[in-house]
Amino acid sequence: MKQKSTVSSSRRKSRKAYFTAPSHIRRKLMSAPLSKDLRAKYNVRSLPIRRDDEVIICRGHFHDREGKVTTVYRKKWRIHIERVTRDKANGQTVPIGIHPSKVVITKIRLDKDRKALLERKNRAVKKGKYTETDTK
Repeated sequence: MKQKSTVSSSRRKSRKAYFTAPSHIRRKLMSAPLSKDLRAKYNVRSLPIRRDDEVIICRGHFHDREGKVTTVYRKKWRIHIERVTRDKANGQTVPIGIHPSKVVITKIRLDKDRKALLERKNRAVKKGKYTETDTK
């Protein structure tokens, strides 16, 4: 049965929404999982990736490579990582795009907005109504 009447379960509409998503929604869709120790520290499973995060590539030809994110290319759904490049025929080096779901964040670049996001997403904190013990 359908969960929400406002959200379509159609494959065609879902794909259209994904591929024509604007930049502020692509940011959220381009999230990457956190490493085991960061997940234990912050009680958060994944975060939208950003420029100076440090990551390890887990899948594909470049797996087990570590590096800092240099570019988040939202238009192409890819991120560029330091030292993950290839040489063109004319000798020029170009970065290789990696999908953010295929990396794991090992070090987070923290600023006040990112700290607030981690606090909001923290699953250990009880949310909801106050109990009598809280109000005393």
